[in-house]
Amino acid sequence: MVGLVLVSHSATLASGLVELIKQLAPDVTVVTAAGTEDGRIGTSPDAVAAALGSADSGDGVVVIPDLGSAVLSVRVALEDAPDDRIVLVDAPFVEGAVSAAVTAGTGATLDEVVAAAEEAREIPKF
Repeated sequence: MVGLVLVSHSATLASGLVELIKQLAPDVTVVTAAGTEDGRIGTSPDAVAAALGSADSGDGVVVIPDLGSAVLSVRVALEDAPDDRIVLVDAPFVEGAVSAAVTAGTGATLDEVVAAAEEAREIPKF
Protein backbone atom coordinates (compact mmCIF):
# COMPACT_ATOMS: atom_id res chain seq x y z
CA MET A 1 0.00 0.00 0.00
CA VAL A 2 1.20 3.51 -0.80
CA GLY A 3 2.30 5.42 2.30
CA LEU A 4 2.09 9.12 3.06
CA VAL A 5 4.56 11.55 4.60
CA LEU A 6 3.20 14.86 5.84
CA VAL A 7 5.86 17.55 6.12
CA SER A 8 4.74 20.44 8.27
CA HIS A 9 6.27 23.29 10.19
CA SER A 10 3.94 22.42 13.08
CA ALA A 11 3.89 19.08 14.86
CA THR A 12 0.46 19.96 16.23
CA LEU A 13 -0.96 20.67 12.78
CA ALA A 14 0.48 17.45 11.38
CA SER A 15 -0.75 15.29 14.26
CA GLY A 16 -4.26 16.73 13.92
CA LEU A 17 -4.27 15.84 10.25
CA VAL A 18 -3.07 12.31 11.03
CA GLU A 19 -5.91 12.00 13.54
CA LEU A 20 -8.42 12.92 10.83
CA ILE A 21 -6.86 10.60 8.25
CA LYS A 22 -6.81 7.64 10.63
CA GLN A 23 -10.60 7.96 10.99
CA LEU A 24 -11.04 7.83 7.21
CA ALA A 25 -8.25 5.47 6.12
CA PRO A 26 -7.08 3.50 9.16
CA ASP A 27 -4.93 1.02 7.22
CA VAL A 28 -2.78 3.62 5.47
CA THR A 29 0.66 4.35 6.88
CA VAL A 30 0.93 8.08 7.55
CA VAL A 31 4.16 9.45 8.98
CA THR A 32 4.96 13.04 9.87
CA ALA A 33 8.12 15.08 9.67
CA ALA A 34 6.97 18.13 11.58
CA GLY A 35 8.46 20.82 13.75
CA THR A 36 11.97 20.84 15.14
CA GLU A 37 13.58 18.42 17.58
CA ASP A 38 13.24 20.98 20.37
CA GLY A 39 9.52 21.59 19.71
CA ARG A 40 9.73 24.79 17.71
CA ILE A 41 8.18 25.61 14.34
CA GLY A 42 10.27 24.38 11.42
CA THR A 43 11.20 21.49 9.17
CA SER A 44 14.23 19.23 8.89
CA PRO A 45 15.64 17.26 5.95
CA ASP A 46 16.85 14.62 8.42
CA ALA A 47 13.34 14.20 9.83
CA VAL A 48 11.97 13.95 6.29
CA ALA A 49 14.50 11.24 5.39
CA ALA A 50 13.58 9.23 8.48
CA ALA A 51 9.86 9.60 7.75
CA LEU A 52 10.31 8.45 4.16
CA GLY A 53 11.91 5.22 5.34
CA SER A 54 9.13 4.61 7.87
CA ALA A 55 6.32 5.21 5.38
CA ASP A 56 7.66 3.04 2.56
CA SER A 57 6.20 -0.45 2.44
CA GLY A 58 7.42 -1.01 -1.11
CA ASP A 59 4.52 0.49 -3.08
CA GLY A 60 5.76 4.07 -2.90
CA VAL A 61 5.36 7.18 -0.81
CA VAL A 62 3.46 10.39 -1.47
CA VAL A 63 4.94 13.42 0.28
CA ILE A 64 2.71 16.42 0.99
CA PRO A 65 4.30 19.60 2.39
CA ASP A 66 2.46 22.41 4.12
CA LEU A 67 4.49 25.47 3.02
CA GLY A 68 7.31 26.41 0.69
CA SER A 69 10.29 25.78 2.94
CA ALA A 70 8.93 22.31 3.73
CA VAL A 71 9.35 21.64 0.01
CA LEU A 72 13.02 22.60 0.35
CA SER A 73 13.48 20.15 3.23
CA VAL A 74 11.98 17.36 1.13
CA ARG A 75 14.15 18.20 -1.87
CA VAL A 76 17.29 18.18 0.28
CA ALA A 77 16.32 14.80 1.75
CA LEU A 78 15.70 13.37 -1.71
CA GLU A 79 19.04 14.62 -3.08
CA ASP A 80 20.87 12.02 -1.03
CA ALA A 81 18.57 9.15 -1.94
CA PRO A 82 16.55 9.76 -5.11
CA ASP A 83 13.83 7.18 -5.61
CA ASP A 84 11.15 7.02 -8.30
CA ARG A 85 8.76 5.56 -5.73
CA ILE A 86 8.82 8.77 -3.68
CA VAL A 87 6.74 11.60 -5.11
CA LEU A 88 6.63 15.15 -3.76
CA VAL A 89 3.13 16.40 -4.54
CA ASP A 90 1.94 19.98 -4.99
CA ALA A 91 -1.43 19.69 -3.27
CA PRO A 92 -3.40 21.43 -0.53
CA PHE A 93 -2.12 20.09 2.78
CA VAL A 94 -5.39 18.93 4.34
CA GLU A 95 -7.52 18.14 1.31
CA GLY A 96 -4.64 16.59 -0.60
CA ALA A 97 -3.59 14.39 2.31
CA VAL A 98 -7.14 13.20 2.94
CA SER A 99 -7.75 12.43 -0.74
CA ALA A 100 -4.42 10.66 -1.04
CA ALA A 101 -5.01 8.57 2.08
CA VAL A 102 -8.53 7.52 1.14
CA THR A 103 -7.32 6.56 -2.34
CA ALA A 104 -4.30 4.70 -0.97
CA GLY A 105 -6.63 2.82 1.35
CA THR A 106 -8.34 1.26 -1.67
CA GLY A 107 -5.07 -0.31 -2.78
CA ALA A 108 -4.55 2.22 -5.57
CA THR A 109 -1.24 2.62 -7.39
CA LEU A 110 1.27 5.34 -6.62
CA ASP A 111 0.20 7.26 -9.74
CA GLU A 112 -3.45 7.09 -8.68
CA VAL A 113 -2.67 8.33 -5.17
CA VAL A 114 -0.60 11.20 -6.57
CA ALA A 115 -3.46 12.14 -8.92
CA ALA A 116 -5.98 12.08 -6.06
CA ALA A 117 -3.83 14.44 -3.99
CA GLU A 118 -3.33 16.83 -6.90
CA GLU A 119 -7.01 16.77 -7.90
CA ALA A 120 -8.00 17.85 -4.38
CA ARG A 121 -7.00 21.37 -5.39
CA GLU A 122 -9.97 21.50 -7.76
CA ILE A 123 -12.67 20.26 -5.38
CA PRO A 124 -14.82 23.17 -4.19
CA LYS A 125 -15.76 23.36 -0.53
CA PHE A 126 -19.23 24.68 -1.35
